[in-house]
Amino acid sequence: MPTQEIDIKRRQRDRQEVIELTQKLVRIPSVYRPGVEGGNEEKVALFVSQYLRDLDIEVHVEEVEPGRPNVIGIIDSGKPGPTLLFEGHTDVVTEGDHEAWDDDPFGAVIKDGRMYGRGTNDTKGNLACMITATHSLLRDKEEWSGKIILCIPCDEEGLMIGIKHFIKNGWANNVDGAIICEPEENQVCIAQKGAMRMIIRVYGKMAHGAMPLSGVNPNTRMAKIICELDQYEQREKERLGCHPMLGWPSITPTIVQSPVKGEAQINVVPDQCMTALDIRTVPGQDHEEMVEEIQYIFDRLAKNDSDFKAELEVLEDRPWTETSKEEPVVKAIAEAYKEVTGKEPVYNGVPGATDGTFLHLAGVPIVTTGAGDREVPHQINEYVDVDELAETTEIYRTAALRFLNKK
Repeated sequence: MPTQEIDIKRRQRDRQEVIELTQKLVRIPSVYRPGVEGGNEEKVALFVSQYLRDLDIEVHVEEVEPGRPNVIGIIDSGKPGPTLLFEGHTDVVTEGDHEAWDDDPFGAVIKDGRMYGRGTNDTKGNLACMITATHSLLRDKEEWSGKIILCIPCDEEGLMIGIKHFIKNGWANNVDGAIICEPEENQVCIAQKGAMRMIIRVYGKMAHGAMPLSGVNPNTRMAKIICELDQYEQREKERLGCHPMLGWPSITPTIVQSPVKGEAQINVVPDQCMTALDIRTVPGQDHEEMVEEIQYIFDRLAKNDSDFKAELEVLEDRPWTETSKEEPVVKAIAEAYKEVTGKEPVYNGVPGATDGTFLHLAGVPIVTTGAGDREVPHQINEYVDVDELAETTEIYRTAALRFLNKK
């Protein structure tokens, strides 16, 4: 049979598998809901682990927290060579209001070339792509050297405890490159914004609203902090400009709550005010210096206000990342994209953080790419184009062969 005909049949075979696997994954809800029986990633992780075992892939299942396992698949060629890691998480965000969806959010219904459902886009579709691409290599007995690791962690949408556990247990040691499987329209993403999540607490003293001077109002003091943070954000924008792949840095107050505990009353000065910050950073920003700058804002405000008392707590710190276009894993994806689509690759950045952030910190070169409109994650009526799933599978397959067979 001519090579071209074999390629067409193989692509048709892989297309069918990736569509069916995506549907099976989406139909197993894996929204993390603390305290709710079955409200975690366990069912989908166990399904994936058995699926991989059925493909004769070596599988390890490690419980990160009760009901929240990581799945690790190992495919060793038996020949010395590089190690390539594919990463795709099992958790999805809440579906929100069921009634607001046109179809069952966990139904994986296909209409007009699109599959709809929570996780189709972010990122169960891409998880299916990386598994199908690996299976395709095994089915066709392709020749390659080194190892493929399938990293399938829990909790990417939360504090990323899954990937942290994966790294802590040594699985990322000696990995030469990682493909982070996220919805990026198959663009080659070589930069990611950093993220810091913070809580600011301002302390006051309760008082009657008719006699505010007998108390200390934390709200007015928090308002001054928020205005100072807005000015700080503007200074950072002027200093750094708009990053060509990541856009502008930002300091965003997302929650303002006062009082923090108890019932609010219009005629009561509260004793405490809390603000949550979602800070997104770009290359050129130092996270430690930013924390120091915010503390300096507190110190400056306190100089003119003996009743000013504020505290800062950093909940999460995820640095920005950059990967050179010359890294072998980036070149492998870029060349694979060109081979599969016949188009030049589009280089871009990831607007949010991914599990790749922590792999990068562990010294692993990363590139992020996958099927799915970048604007669709976490939305009602989330979807992915089935043609794009097939294209991504082929890109992953081709990139793996290029990376593992490099000279």
